[in-house]
Amino acid sequence: MNKDNPLLSVHNLVISYGGICAVKSISLDVQEGEIVTLIGANGAGKTSTLRAISGLVHYGGSVEYDGLELRGIPAHKIVAMGITHVPEGRGIFGNLTVYENLQLATWQRRDKKEITKDYERVFTIFPRLKERRNQLGGTLSGGEQQMLAVARALMSRGRLLLLDEPSMGLAPVLVREIFNMLQEINRSGMAILLVEQNANMALKVASRCYVLETGTIALSGTSRELTANTKVREAYLGG
Repeated sequence: MNKDNPLLSVHNLVISYGGICAVKSISLDVQEGEIVTLIGANGAGKTSTLRAISGLVHYGGSVEYDGLELRGIPAHKIVAMGITHVPEGRGIFGNLTVYENLQLATWQRRDKKEITKDYERVFTIFPRLKERRNQLGGTLSGGEQQMLAVARALMSRGRLLLLDEPSMGLAPVLVREIFNMLQEINRSGMAILLVEQNANMALKVASRCYVLETGTIALSGTSRELTANTKVREAYLGG
């Protein structure tokens, strides 16, 4: 891990919607192979931050990935550079089958043998998707759609995974499965920037954490430090 050259580096990020400033000059970084989590209440600016990194919203400040400035680069080219984004609300294609949704994530890959292995991998992690591989995405349950969204991200084989509320709408047993899977992805070398309302689970898998409040970073530190922080425990961990 090279702290002088992080994989992702965000400096003085500012995001406004009309006259409302959603993100107010925040800075953060993600090292190669690291899990970092952003926690905070709804409206704190977490989703906007991920959307800026992915090139989906205009912003002020700087976002660098692997030493390259991303500002002004179209979203589809950012994906091709190795950043994969699983948005809040899943973002699957309801009129395509499970298999076709997964296939879309491999458009920039040429390693056919590895693609085949990755299909096997995601179907092993999510056997329900294998059972429904020919079913339209829009007919899946909410939990199954979330599985598909995460599985599709895995198929891109990027270096940085942006995850926005991956546990949303899932039963507790599936939440544990999702987070176990995230740790498995991370062990393979993929860095993860995680936005998650389930702060307990997020802090268990992440090495570092940033706490966002009304568009600013209120606290940051290792997950262990923030888990022990009285304010964090009272506000996000149930005391």
